[in-house]
Amino acid sequence: MFTQARIKLTLWYLLIIMLVSSMFSVVIYRLLTTEIARFELLQRTRIERRMTDFMPPPFQFPEASAQLMEETKQRILLMLVFINCGIFVFAGILGYILAGKTLEPIRNMMDEQNRFISDASHELRTPLTSLKSAFEVYLRSNTPTAKEAKTLAQESIIEVNKLQSLSESLLNLAQYEKPNGSIQFTAINISDVIKSAIKKVRLQAKQKNIRISTSLQNISIQGNLYGLTDLFTILLDNAVKYSHEKSTIHIQTKKIDKAVEILVIDEGIGISVSDIPHIFDRFYRADNARSKNQTGGYGLGLSIAQKIATIHNGSIRVISNIGKGSTFVVQFKFR
Repeated sequence: MFTQARIKLTLWYLLIIMLVSSMFSVVIYRLLTTEIARFELLQRTRIERRMTDFMPPPFQFPEASAQLMEETKQRILLMLVFINCGIFVFAGILGYILAGKTLEPIRNMMDEQNRFISDASHELRTPLTSLKSAFEVYLRSNTPTAKEAKTLAQESIIEVNKLQSLSESLLNLAQYEKPNGSIQFTAINISDVIKSAIKKVRLQAKQKNIRISTSLQNISIQGNLYGLTDLFTILLDNAVKYSHEKSTIHIQTKKIDKAVEILVIDEGIGISVSDIPHIFDRFYRADNARSKNQTGGYGLGLSIAQKIATIHNGSIRVISNIGKGSTFVVQFKFR
């Protein structure tokens, strides 16, 4: 599909360039032939004036000179044809390269979209298949009991919750990928944002006996309260998921030059060097964190967090060692 589009775009480039080149060639030919005719007339007049002093009229201009002028016009025409042929070849090659460069972002976007649809379909298929299988097993039973019905309902609710979590993550990702100016920025105190995020993950942390400690400064930036809260909720939620029981998660803020850094430090399983370049990719989960039974994630959280940071003119990086924990560093520049 893209090869055909590239060829079509090349032909359009070539058509436009050759039309412009042909128009210029016509103009140049007209100007040169007019100038040659003017030169020929001027030379004819000068020669006639000189020759009338030596030869009686009528005087005839030599045919050789007129023939030379005609040959000059033909040479100019031939030269313009060769130049246009060269432009045609050069423009064709250059147009093909330019068409490829023009279509490359579109191709990348289409590939990313197709990959996104494929990954999303795969993630949706798992809970749906689980639900379907559970119902089919229940319907095959000749005498289903109330206990079986209750078990089925409980399992179904778990899978529905997974679908709900996935759909919400997809909607959030779509929202932050194309904000379209709908996200309003105001003066936000980072400490207040982090405290709100801690409240959202406090229950999960309590279930694993994880302590969350803070070392916060009163630093304000221009941002969106809900977006920033989502960002740090995602980072804290990940820290809780991948931390060992009875461990500690520490959050600290500090100013550096014309920016503020927020560090989320955990004592969890860590991330391998090979996984670090990909952890912000959609639906990507590190090898040591792929079991949904342990984490219940879909690999969208960090991708959403990165989008939010980018919208806020910020960045996220991670420092991690397997078995020793991870440190996520979020940096925002002051506007």
